[in-house]
Amino acid sequence: MIATQHSAKSGAVAPRPGYQAIQGSHRTLPAGSTRVGSVPEDHVIEASIYLKPRDETSLARGLAGIAGIEARRHQLATERTTLYRNDMRAVADYATDHHLTVILEAPARRLVRVAGTPAALETAFGTQMAIYTANGTEFRHHETDIALPEDLHGRVESVLGLDSRAIAHTRIVRPRAAQPGGIEPNRIGTLYDFPTGVDGTGVTIGLIELGGGFKSSDTKTAFTAMGLKAPRVLAVSVDGGRNKTGSDADGEVALDIQVAGGLAPGAEIAVYFTPNTDAGFADAISQAVHDTTNKPSVISISWGGPESTWSQQGVATMNTALQDAVTLGVSVYVASGDSLATDGVTDGQAHVDFPASSPYAIGCGGTHIAASGSAISAEIVWNDSAAGGGGTGGGISDLFPVPSFQAGVRLPPSVNAGRVGRGVPDVAGDAAPGSGYLIVVDGKREVVGGTSAVAPLWAGLTALINQKAATPVGFLPDWLYPQAEAGAKLTIEITSGDNKAAGSQIGYDAGPTWNACTGLGRPDGKALFAALTARVAMS
Repeated sequence: MIATQHSAKSGAVAPRPGYQAIQGSHRTLPAGSTRVGSVPEDHVIEASIYLKPRDETSLARGLAGIAGIEARRHQLATERTTLYRNDMRAVADYATDHHLTVILEAPARRLVRVAGTPAALETAFGTQMAIYTANGTEFRHHETDIALPEDLHGRVESVLGLDSRAIAHTRIVRPRAAQPGGIEPNRIGTLYDFPTGVDGTGVTIGLIELGGGFKSSDTKTAFTAMGLKAPRVLAVSVDGGRNKTGSDADGEVALDIQVAGGLAPGAEIAVYFTPNTDAGFADAISQAVHDTTNKPSVISISWGGPESTWSQQGVATMNTALQDAVTLGVSVYVASGDSLATDGVTDGQAHVDFPASSPYAIGCGGTHIAASGSAISAEIVWNDSAAGGGGTGGGISDLFPVPSFQAGVRLPPSVNAGRVGRGVPDVAGDAAPGSGYLIVVDGKREVVGGTSAVAPLWAGLTALINQKAATPVGFLPDWLYPQAEAGAKLTIEITSGDNKAAGSQIGYDAGPTWNACTGLGRPDGKALFAALTARVAMS
């Protein structure tokens, strides 16, 4: 087939009679995409079918009375097995009838995984797939909205995995020039006054990785340099993802392990490796949240992409997976991005990163610190744009309204059109390469930054708290925002700087209480530990 140029397509093609399109299931092609040809007939493609959430009011009420994440996980799985039995059977039967193999049924996750040939998937989901290239990368794309029979349509939230494009990017930043020194991760804990006498023993931290890998030798070298015993690090496969070194993403994986572990060296670290697709990302979060084997009580995510690059169905399913984390009491920290207020989009508008912008995620922004000995002498918003570098993401969501936990804070209107919406981030921490983290990658020590470091930093602190607290930290914003509004000093506000590119007015200024660069501020470790370990019941 002769390659042809394609402009962005809407996917707004009427489904065949008796079928109904899943609204927002189509992803727009990148500008200048080239259609190479059909997907080879012998390919076996896997897809994730997520069920629409049913009314779970009584279920949520029952879970609220259960203390402990593992007890909640068990009860949720039991209840959903009954609640979604008919939906699961209907989806599985439909897949089998269309010559697809059902490879996983997970009622607790509302997930059915199927596999089949391109022809079988196209018939089952009412679309056509093809191979495209854009910016030197080849990927699979479905050319219209996904459609299902009307009786099944009402049961299905999303069908993910037909599009194989990378959905997210790492949020690690390497300096433009070699940086002297660097700060070892455990010293960041000292600078932020993290509690002593605890190390995260008995807690598992989950890390979501959409590529890359780690070497045990790097982990050992890094922890020896910090004067710490290396934690137990487990590689968990999701959708065939695996611990595979040799790519630029190795730095991301090393940073996440060494920051989270350096701050909570007694914790176990479960690294969920997954393909960089919409299905892989959602499946990894869902698997980690519901993992009854490794049992993470806190999850760190250092990957994301501008809200405008996501499909509606992808956002919906990521949100329901993150909402499950909130329901179960699992904390999920997400990097807010490293490309200032535009999030790297070149349309002249401000954008925020997803999933950091989800109302069920804890968004993490970035600062630049100046340290003198064991104390911080100054801390400002991370913004290296004057030197051609990056800076913290943050702003007002184009997708989500103001969540209840932000109702009491003064959020700025969006610089785009004055919209009032979910403000990003919620909290912050050191992210500037100029005050970067000293890590070990492929046997070499290097200094890196990025909001990628802030999510595992907060995850490490949370692990320390969860070790001693009567109730896990859970969804921190529900508790932290009211505390801030009441005047409690549990974070240090960052009031200097902005996330505007040099010479641009697109972005937001720092300021007191909450701002769209650093949220409520960076952690006051011992103050947070004291307040959160004093709570007596999961709320």
